[in-house]
Amino acid sequence: MNGDLSSFSMRELFLAESETQCRILSDCLVALEIRPGDPLLLESLMRAAHSLKGAARIIELEGAVLVAHAMEDAFVAAQKGEVVLGSSAIDRLLRGVDLLSRLASAESPAEIQDEVEVFVAGAAAPDEASAAPVAAAPAAESAAPTVKAEDDSRSLRVAAESLDQLLGSAGESLVASRRICAFSNDFWRLHRHQRKTAATLENTIASASGGGDVTSSLQQLQTMIESGDRLVLTGLAEFERFERNAAQLSQRLYGQALACRMRPFGAIVSSLRRAARDTARCLGREVSFEVRGEGTDVDRDLLDSIESPLLHLVRNAIDHGIESPQERTAAGKPAAGRLVIEASHSAGFLVIRVSDDGRGVDPADLRSRVVAKGLTDAGTAEKLAVGELLEFLFLPGFSLRSEVTEISGRGVGLDVVQSAVRESRGTVRISSEPGQGTAFLLQLPISLSVMKALVFEIAGEPYAIPLARVDRVLRVLAGDIESIEGAQYIHIDQSRVGIVDGAAVLGRPVDRDGHEEVNVLLLSSADGHFGIVVSRFIGEGEIVVQPLDKRLGRVRDIAATALTEDGSPMLLVDVEDFLLSVRRLAAGGQIHGIAAKSAGPEKAARQILVVDDSLTVRELERKLLSSLGYAVEVAVDGMDAWNAARTGRFAAVVTDVDMPRMDGIELTRLIKNDARLRDTPVIIVSYKDREEDRLRGLDAGADYYLTKGSFQDEGLARAVADVLGEESTP
Repeated sequence: MNGDLSSFSMRELFLAESETQCRILSDCLVALEIRPGDPLLLESLMRAAHSLKGAARIIELEGAVLVAHAMEDAFVAAQKGEVVLGSSAIDRLLRGVDLLSRLASAESPAEIQDEVEVFVAGAAAPDEASAAPVAAAPAAESAAPTVKAEDDSRSLRVAAESLDQLLGSAGESLVASRRICAFSNDFWRLHRHQRKTAATLENTIASASGGGDVTSSLQQLQTMIESGDRLVLTGLAEFERFERNAAQLSQRLYGQALACRMRPFGAIVSSLRRAARDTARCLGREVSFEVRGEGTDVDRDLLDSIESPLLHLVRNAIDHGIESPQERTAAGKPAAGRLVIEASHSAGFLVIRVSDDGRGVDPADLRSRVVAKGLTDAGTAEKLAVGELLEFLFLPGFSLRSEVTEISGRGVGLDVVQSAVRESRGTVRISSEPGQGTAFLLQLPISLSVMKALVFEIAGEPYAIPLARVDRVLRVLAGDIESIEGAQYIHIDQSRVGIVDGAAVLGRPVDRDGHEEVNVLLLSSADGHFGIVVSRFIGEGEIVVQPLDKRLGRVRDIAATALTEDGSPMLLVDVEDFLLSVRRLAAGGQIHGIAAKSAGPEKAARQILVVDDSLTVRELERKLLSSLGYAVEVAVDGMDAWNAARTGRFAAVVTDVDMPRMDGIELTRLIKNDARLRDTPVIIVSYKDREEDRLRGLDAGADYYLTKGSFQDEGLARAVADVLGEESTP
């Protein structure tokens, strides 16, 4: 660390050095287990321990001095060939590294002095080490990387708050520089206007050729205009040069500020490698751990936020994926499993891939567990594609382990991974091949401060959404929108996609009257695609992201604030929360119609609840009643209908009998036994036409009992009109 360090205490300097040296110790110890006796690794270990011992002695941190000295003795003995540092010894030395880290950051190091004494006593005890030295690998063949305690590049210690302010100002400068383009366009319009004026004057001169004085004056005016035109052109050229220079300067300023926040992905590799080693040791697995793209730059805050999810994925891969050496050998695989983490930049995003060559996920086993946990029924589970099944692994509390161990079985892990990635405005996908392995793909923004986004408008207000989450934008004719059971759909690529009004989701005024076309923003989630109707699309570009004021707490559907190119504030949509709101509205039957036309006379007080587990029957009944002017809400079974009846106000209920969860007879009884609902007419429509079935329905309190064949003679229409005291429509 270069520069003036006088403002830092010796304890702060020791803490910074201990972080570097402990990382070296951890990395080299893990590598030493793979390459026992490697002289380069032992040299790096000895120097790191020696440096820590000296630094700890300066600040009089006696516990750290003792631990570092014991470790140094072990490394020197290994260098001399007096002992061999096997797996048990490395376990103990890694505990020493953890102890050094705790001593460096502890407010009261004396409180862990007992642990120091236990470690020092254990370090001197004989191990599995043999008196016979093991031949060290030749230096030329060693693949151990050279680890340096100090970075060769210059570094500057900057307060996080100051750096964040600098980055915010740089980002605003980047956005503000684009405003100059609008002024440039105005000048060009002025230029075109002047040219038209000059042409008009030329015509006037030609027409008034008989008036000498007038002609002379007009010619003089024409000359002045042409002179002014040249001045404008000169000014425009100068202005455009300024615009380019200002944009380049802003971009450079932002790039330099952003670089201060960047850290190499390799900064967290040490903890990942340690986690892989410890998990494999605990489970008796052999694992070859490989990291690619350690030099990939990652935003400091983002790197901190993804370290924990990656640790989960590493442990998950070894525990659930990679088999024991015996299983792998029997399957014709190498005894050591392979775990690879690869980081790279792609299309403006950070992409991290975590893959293993283990057993993979068995779709049949996963499908049975999904059904056993009651997450779906067997029939639906059989229809789910493998990709859809794998999404269940991200649910809280879901685990493929039958027994709970120290490492797994509690269903905590992958849901934490998905939550952390979403909080960083990223996505995570899983793929698996039985017997071949599993891969997780994380896509994240490179920086959390500036991002590429699509800007659109809803009810006169601008909003932004991460560009990576947008599947498509399109314009749809209002006449192409279909309505089924109160929900609306459009057809895209031969698939039916539900659409909702973004204004309704965000609680803004809904106004679609007179629009022949609607703008649709296509989003996707694990549940499928959704079309969100917006007022208009403004464009795409980079936006400066500002966190919400903490005093606001969590704001539904909103992740952060941002700035438009003219400096005006706008809101950044939280995609997952937004889609959750869409599903809530759909489930509650509160989706607003888009360009919908009334199918009959307005009967606001006559709302009918239609209940049937058959989509065809529900839609037939809904269309029939809607054509008569009733407002119709639908429910898929008795339980769904009972919940709707308790929270809504319906003029009548039309229900089937045989339905899952709760049948129509039980629903009728509940309605008739409820003090508020007992006067609500209930019409039962069933395929069962036996007299005992009809009596059973009427005994439960039904006002009418119809068979489904009655639709042909409009029996349902007459029954509804009768129970509501209306005249039947002929």
